[in-house]
Amino acid sequence: MVSTLIEQGFGDKEREDYSCSERILYGSNEIYNLGLDKESLKMAAGLSAGIYAGRSCGAVTASAMVLAKLFVKDRAHEGEYHKGLISEFVARYEEEMGTSSCEPLKENFHTEEEGCRPVIIAAARILDEIVKRELSR
Repeated sequence: MVSTLIEQGFGDKEREDYSCSERILYGSNEIYNLGLDKESLKMAAGLSAGIYAGRSCGAVTASAMVLAKLFVKDRAHEGEYHKGLISEFVARYEEEMGTSSCEPLKENFHTEEEGCRPVIIAAARILDEIVKRELSR
C-alpha cells in the first residue's frame, strides 16, 4: 500500500526528498504499477506546495491523478465513474483533515521534524482504500 510505503519513509528528506505530490505519485507508480516513466513522474513537481500558490494540496491533486490513471478509460468527459471516485476521495479527505487547501493544512499539520507527513499519509490511506475497493470489484 502507498500509505505503508510512505509511513516507512519513502520520499523523506534523508532519502529521495520528494514533495507531497511526488510522494503520492512516485509511490503509487511503484505500488500500483502505473507504468509512468521518470519524465511523466516529473509532472507531480508542478503540484507541489499547493501548485506553488498554497492552493490545492499536492497530496490531494496527485491522488486525483492516480485515480484518473487507474480508472479513466480515455478522457475526462467519458463518464461518471472516475468523477465519483475522485469526488469521494476529496470529500473523505476534507472530512478527515478539515480542508484540502495547502496553506491551512500546513498551518495545522506541518512540523519541522515531520514536514507534512500526516497530510500525505492521510491522502495515501484514503487513496489505498478506494483503489483496493475498486480493484476488487
